[in-house]
Amino acid sequence: MNAQTAIQQIKQKPLKNIYFVLGTEMFLQEQVREAFLARLNIEENDLNFSQFDLKETPVSQLLLEVESSPFFGDHRLVFAENPFFLTTEKPKNAPENDLEELIKYLENPLETTILVFWINTEKMDERKKVTKRLKKSAELIDVQPMKEADVRRYLQQTITNDQLTFSREAFDLFFFLTDASLSKAMQELTKIRLYAGENRQISKEIVQALVPKSLEQNVFDLTASVLEGRAQEALRLYDDLLVQGEETIKINAILMSQIRLLLQVRLLQNIGQQQGTIAEVLKVHSFRVKLAMQQARKFEIKTLAQLYDELIENDFKIKTGQMDKELIFQLFVLKTSQLIRK
Repeated sequence: MNAQTAIQQIKQKPLKNIYFVLGTEMFLQEQVREAFLARLNIEENDLNFSQFDLKETPVSQLLLEVESSPFFGDHRLVFAENPFFLTTEKPKNAPENDLEELIKYLENPLETTILVFWINTEKMDERKKVTKRLKKSAELIDVQPMKEADVRRYLQQTITNDQLTFSREAFDLFFFLTDASLSKAMQELTKIRLYAGENRQISKEIVQALVPKSLEQNVFDLTASVLEGRAQEALRLYDDLLVQGEETIKINAILMSQIRLLLQVRLLQNIGQQQGTIAEVLKVHSFRVKLAMQQARKFEIKTLAQLYDELIENDFKIKTGQMDKELIFQLFVLKTSQLIRK
């Protein structure tokens, strides 16, 4: 079941003895975690609450805990983090475990213990005996990252509940800057909520001021400067990234992916594809596709292909040390600016 359904069931229905929370969306993980603690009226320093990092703690110690009766209460809540033996992961220095004892417990759990496995990955190793047993004995809570449309709906509902009003431009920019990531968006929304105070109107300028750009988004600005022939601005942005500790090879790689996106968008536009279809085909944020469409239509496919080939060549030159890496990038910016201005 998904996280929202699980949270409602945890609040309202009798608890199962074993759960496994599968997925990498940190915000949903935290929501589920809080639901368990609230339902059992347990705080993290409570004697009836324990958590184990199974990359460091052997399963035998976990079993001692889950097989113990609660202290002056009805239930004991145990969180088992990083159960690597349920996945294909093989961490260094991890404890050796007798998983047969765990399998026996999964077959016959203690009724007063609520055991929750937190599996921070996309999928488990379905071939393992212990995984098969867990899936039979436990309730699954899915906390995988939501699809873009679901994240958008969730945020819009949260914003409405908070009585905030985003302009269309502000929301699109906020969604873009947070990479359509629910965890990142909810974190940044906390800042916006505090900033808003009694003024519940959120403008594009407020979003720009409060939500930081990722490296990819900074390189997006750099790409725009390069493609508009603004060499001086592009070189300033490049220098700023170097000062922030970013590597030329990484900047070049991201720029290469940006130009590849423009080329792909241009090709799809040529056969009549629209923004939504292009985003779906390329599996790219729709707002990013919108910006790419605005840029791509200014260029011939031949020009974009030429720039992409040059960036591939620059990547090879940087990796093989044929020239100073910063000089390679600077020459590309200057050469491209001259090409654009013609």
